Amino acid sequence: MTPAILMVRKAGLPFQTHEYRHDPTIRVYGLEAAEALQVEPERVFKTLVVVLEGDGKKMAVGIVPVTQQLDVKALAKAMGAKKAEMADPKQAERITGYLVGGISPLGQKRRLPTVLDESALEFETIFVSAGRRGLEIELCPSHLMELCQADAVAICR
Repeated sequence: MTPAILMVRKAGLPFQTHEYRHDPTIRVYGLEAAEALQVEPERVFKTLVVVLEGDGKKMAVGIVPVTQQLDVKALAKAMGAKKAEMADPKQAERITGYLVGGISPLGQKRRLPTVLDESALEFETIFVSAGRRGLEIELCPSHLMELCQADAVAICR
């Protein structure tokens, strides 16, 4: 039971978990999940951690489809910052408590300001990491936004 699953369960919101065998040779984690779970890759979202204003203490999360790339300028703007850059993987792991490839927007060690790409609202449910490679949570985008206190904004390029 991961902190992400515990968070959703405690909130009493409907969700499903989906487990699959992660291939350790694969580094495109989200696309691997979509293929293993046989779902449209546009419904599988990755959780990316950024540093705002070049200050390692100001961080945020962008949740985007695995088929897209994060537009760091759009995320910075959504956060009221002038610039954003991808966090170092070790820094992202330390701040979230999860390993890269299994970083969930839910149940992080330190809750970070979060933005969900607005494309998520096109779907009844989406998939995000449940906190480890090979485990996904399927839930309604509005419930994810509620749990993460996230806004939905166009943050893909």
